[in-house]
Amino acid sequence: MSVDPSGQLNYVDDEASTGSGDDVNMLEGRNKRQSVTPSSSGRRKRSRKATGDAIVDAMLEIAAASKLRASAIMKNEDRFSISKCIKVLDEMQDMSTCMDDLDIELDEMELVAAAAGYYYYNSITRQTRYASLPSGSGFMNEVLEGPDDLCREMLRMDKHVFHKLCYTLRHRGMLRDTAGVMIEEQLAIFLNIVGHNERNRVIQERFQHSGETISRHFNNVLKAIKSLSREFLQPPDFSTPLKILNNNRFSPYFKDCVGVIDGMHIPAHVPAKDQSRFRNRKGVLSQNVLAACTFDLQFIFVYPGWEGSVADSRVLRAVLDDPDQNFPPISQGKYYLVDTGYSNMEGFLAPYLGVRYHLHEYRGANQLPRNAKELFNHRHSSLRNVIQRAFDVLKTRFPILKLAPQYAFHIQRDIVIAACVLHNYIRREERLDWLFSSIEGATVDELPDFDEQPELQFASSYQEQIASSLRESIATEMWNDFLNKWDQW
Repeated sequence: MSVDPSGQLNYVDDEASTGSGDDVNMLEGRNKRQSVTPSSSGRRKRSRKATGDAIVDAMLEIAAASKLRASAIMKNEDRFSISKCIKVLDEMQDMSTCMDDLDIELDEMELVAAAAGYYYYNSITRQTRYASLPSGSGFMNEVLEGPDDLCREMLRMDKHVFHKLCYTLRHRGMLRDTAGVMIEEQLAIFLNIVGHNERNRVIQERFQHSGETISRHFNNVLKAIKSLSREFLQPPDFSTPLKILNNNRFSPYFKDCVGVIDGMHIPAHVPAKDQSRFRNRKGVLSQNVLAACTFDLQFIFVYPGWEGSVADSRVLRAVLDDPDQNFPPISQGKYYLVDTGYSNMEGFLAPYLGVRYHLHEYRGANQLPRNAKELFNHRHSSLRNVIQRAFDVLKTRFPILKLAPQYAFHIQRDIVIAACVLHNYIRREERLDWLFSSIEGATVDELPDFDEQPELQFASSYQEQIASSLRESIATEMWNDFLNKWDQW
């Protein structure tokens, strides 16, 4: 303190006069000088200390959580100088008793807090869903050399089926090994995506390849498997199926049935301008897939890509009218079973309209049929249920069919075909496949179809007469036998 000639007292800030603005930079250890005006130093020091204490308390809490993860995933790394930040925070905690004498700049404190927070955030988000699984070649080795259940879970098929499929793709030149990715890994990438509906980023982490590499091999494998469709989506054997031949409830009534046809709605991802056409009667965006299958749960024919708003009967009509679709020809007198969404016509045997049909309607007190039409519908429904079981196995094995993938629509369409090809391939190579075994002999409950009535003018009157006459003769013969043989219900 001094007195000027006018008699006024002047106060001099000792800290300012001595230049006590030298602070330690917490991240890099550099010196920094900042001057403080005498008129504001006292107020600034007091506000800085109060705010600094609050920031330090918050940082120490972050550091406590961050330090536990430092040794686990940082190891000897020193990225972003996070370990230095934590060390400084520890030192600050040890010297907390002399904080009154420590003048720390707020911007430096905030930087340390941001760094600690950044490290804490990364320590959590870097733990992926399959963090316990090895990556790259290590992942492939563990899957192919580990337990069978792991292979089934990750590749959606047994090991010997996977190896045989790789051999087929390699031997026929449909895929080729590259410098960094063998065919086995290419196929595994594809199966992980369609078998778990995983995004590209997750597959990058798992296989340790770039997004471009993952996308390229996915498309190459998709194209190769789709090219097998002519071989593995084959017309049925027109002899009486064993499922019918060996069951008195179905034989000899359905001896000329060769398969089942139905529509399958797969969630679709489409541009906004097309969404009204793809919105089905349940309000969900979907593609309507026409499928035919045998009683051995193998697909005969698959026609994806139709808008979800289109009726099943219209899709079938378009297929039959277009020779380029290569729908399997139907021999004279043979037919497919169809539901009430289709017309009853030559080659396609539908149930009686206005008569209870679905299996759940025949439970409880009203279990027994009351007339020939109800008996026909019940057995028709029991036999046609095979396609629902095929759909169930297909979607369980490839969950990508349960959600709309973020691909171009033609890719979504090809994925359906590829999934059906793989479904048939597995069925032929491994009869005891765990998913097929789980559904064997079971009945899958189904809700009534979107189409309660078939479209009008689908079949000619002559075709309808032939189909109606056949249905009537089957129902009559079946009812007469039922009245005389109660044990056959």
